[in-house]
Amino acid sequence: MFQSLSARLQSVLRKLGGQGRVSEAVLKESLREVRVALLEADVHVSVVRALLDGVRSKALGEEVLRSLTPGQQVVKIVREELESLLGAGRAEPLRFGSKRPSVMLLVGLQGSGKTTTTAKLGALLKRSGRFPYLVPADVHRPAAIEQLVRIAHGAGLKVHEHDGSGKPIEIATAARDEARRSGFDTVLIDTAGRLHVDEALMDELRELKRELEPSEILFVADSMTGQDAVRSAGEFHDALGATGVILTKLDGDARGGAALSIRHVTGLPIKFVGTGERPEDLEAFDPGRMVGRVLGMGDVLGLIEKAESSIDEEGARELERKLRKNEFTLGDFRDQLRMVRRMGPLSGLMSMLPGMSQIRESDIDPKAITRVIALVDSMTPGERSRPRILNGSRKRRISRGCGEPVHEINRLLKQFAQIQRMMKSVRSGKRRGRGGLPFLGR
Repeated sequence: MFQSLSARLQSVLRKLGGQGRVSEAVLKESLREVRVALLEADVHVSVVRALLDGVRSKALGEEVLRSLTPGQQVVKIVREELESLLGAGRAEPLRFGSKRPSVMLLVGLQGSGKTTTTAKLGALLKRSGRFPYLVPADVHRPAAIEQLVRIAHGAGLKVHEHDGSGKPIEIATAARDEARRSGFDTVLIDTAGRLHVDEALMDELRELKRELEPSEILFVADSMTGQDAVRSAGEFHDALGATGVILTKLDGDARGGAALSIRHVTGLPIKFVGTGERPEDLEAFDPGRMVGRVLGMGDVLGLIEKAESSIDEEGARELERKLRKNEFTLGDFRDQLRMVRRMGPLSGLMSMLPGMSQIRESDIDPKAITRVIALVDSMTPGERSRPRILNGSRKRRISRGCGEPVHEINRLLKQFAQIQRMMKSVRSGKRRGRGGLPFLGR
């Protein structure tokens, strides 16, 4: 989402970081470029003004101007001010009530992704050791109940199934009572939405709040709607007293202004962000990590967490043993690529690496991993273990089996040999050049 904004900000900050001396004129011109970049990204004007005022007042201080690296100091100030606008500190956790089960309402406009987000939040809570119970309380939108039931079952979650004939308050209270009897500790209620904010919707939500006493009222905002999401969040907060925001579709190609504006304008903390369509594509929002991605400084901790959720511990130990014994085969290589694919789109993973945020989806062939896996799958177990036996006739057979030309097989074998040499040099404590992964490019 932040690719255009990131490119502009990184360009400005690179020039600033290289300055041996930051004069008022240089700072003024740099901040003008930052302002234009933020406004073009649909960041709220009050947020832009607050950010620039904060940077200007700190960057012109005597301590910065006299430092050995004034340019780097200014870059540091910009990062700190951005973090402050997004909510200084670490990710803000969910609040659970003192009585079981804790009830959480997910509210928002129609089309913002409430139903999908309800299932994602349930999956996240389940992974953290809790026992969530999902409740489809949107009786106004056709197929809303069926959608949540289908997604929940696919994610291995329990859901309160009903025919949709009752009122939302009746459905929600019955589900809460059922959850209490069955030992569930959290009830997630997918409420109805409208195309716009209206009194009928608010009255329905106020009744749910009054009866259920939720520990969280989470406004689900579509980040691709820009400032409309910010305005809607403010209206829901004024009417209901929302406790936090979940931003959806952060993997989209919108300008990202809502993500950078909503905390400052509404005062509501961003608790989670949706980064894809899968049940596991919901992350706790961390201001520092998000700013790191925007400024091209990466999010290594986020990458580690994704890897930990995708890697089987026993498989990782076996892989380590093979690497130490020099037994890493094409079959193992294929298994690792499958693991990478489970972690999400490659462009999203690249954005978490420092200095790699400018790699766009168009720079990476999304089907490259699939093609490599198909190549390896078309080989026999012996060929995967000993690729040196692959002669011309074997390669032609593999080519017919996977539909890829022979030169792609040669390319893979060359790349795999590079990886093996790199691993050997790491084991021996030496580095003999750098091996890339060209099969991932277009």
